[in-house]
Amino acid sequence: MSFPSALSIRRARVLHPDGTLSVADVLVRGKTIAEVAPEISVTDALEIDGTGLTLLPGVIDPQVHFREPGLEYKEDLFTASCACAKGGVTSFLEMPNTKPLTTNQAALDDKLQRAASKCLVNYGFFIGATADNLSELVSVNPTCGIKIFMGSMKGPLLVNDDAVLEKIFATGDRLIAVHAEDPARIAERRSQFAGIKDPAIHSQIQDSQAALLATQKALSLSKKYQRRLHILHLSTAEEAELLRRDKPAWVTAEVTPQHLLLNTEAYATLGSKAQMNPPLRSPRDNEILWQALLDGVLDFIATDHAPHTLEEKAKDYPDTPSGMPGVETSLPLMLTQAAQGRCTVAQVANWMSTAPAKAYRIPNKGAIAPGYDADLVLVDLENYRPVLAENLSTKCGWSPFEGWSLTGWPVVTIVGGRVAFDRGQLNLEVRGEALKFG
Repeated sequence: MSFPSALSIRRARVLHPDGTLSVADVLVRGKTIAEVAPEISVTDALEIDGTGLTLLPGVIDPQVHFREPGLEYKEDLFTASCACAKGGVTSFLEMPNTKPLTTNQAALDDKLQRAASKCLVNYGFFIGATADNLSELVSVNPTCGIKIFMGSMKGPLLVNDDAVLEKIFATGDRLIAVHAEDPARIAERRSQFAGIKDPAIHSQIQDSQAALLATQKALSLSKKYQRRLHILHLSTAEEAELLRRDKPAWVTAEVTPQHLLLNTEAYATLGSKAQMNPPLRSPRDNEILWQALLDGVLDFIATDHAPHTLEEKAKDYPDTPSGMPGVETSLPLMLTQAAQGRCTVAQVANWMSTAPAKAYRIPNKGAIAPGYDADLVLVDLENYRPVLAENLSTKCGWSPFEGWSLTGWPVVTIVGGRVAFDRGQLNLEVRGEALKFG
């Protein structure tokens, strides 16, 4: 299939880099935004009518688990990237806990080759830290950063030895992203609550103190070595208050829509579908995380898209896996919050595109301006529709937000100047590119 060399998006309400919105035209030539102006006359471009729609920079989801290779029965790079395109996610950063683990150059190269052949959107991959791959953590390329599982993990990816952690933080200058939970605290509480089948106990076993202890340790090491640190899926009021008091300029943190919008009350209706790591917290945590996000203590949004089958989720706790899908719903969830006055559309775009691009040093992403990559999403902020399982592209086929009525659903998603999703239809011939990291 041939693709047009130019696209013209007409009469959309465009979010400009300064945060203002105005009706404008956007001209794309090749993979790049060429012009943004109140009106652009052009005859050689495919025209997309943006009347009544809002044009935002494409979402960069900086934490996903897409399960390939080795766990493709839950999800794979093709199905996940279809879900991304439908959700307005034009780039993703994927985690190393696949089979085999992404802990060396060969495993990273394999993922890059797989993604090049089947991903509708742009892609980047973390390298996973183990106790004995320090040289690979420095040498592998291209990678967005080093992922350290300080807890909630079994096998080689669990790094809970203080001497190993110290070596990783002391060596090199690549960004380190941490899953911050304290395994000793979790083990102690798992023994304390053994035999309880109610998945709601998960939030007590992996409690706020387990998260705080690990975040304190990571922050201390980051300060000692002035090492770029990113705290993944921060979930507690205590951690947010710690960073409010003590957050060096080289430290960033993210929050998921789940930790903003769901809490422990969700177990009553969702059961183990509400189980994730770190767990859902209290309504008070929701409020404090929201305020931290609004104040800039938390820097951006990630989904931690981690699908499991309904059969796996139907098992008895603690045999149920932790995790839930999220790439298809994250943008409408957050734009619905904007529509309700909790934040602005410009803030959502910053949290979901501009700020992740800055933190991971991804060039030419996260803004609608000449010279930037044409990764764009047209959303409908005028109408609401519910989250329905049958409409989802994720292979697991369910969402914790089923039944929620949301606005801001993507209408058209553009990846590298090509239309990947258009009014309900995926263009399966579009392919994204490997992201670059500065």
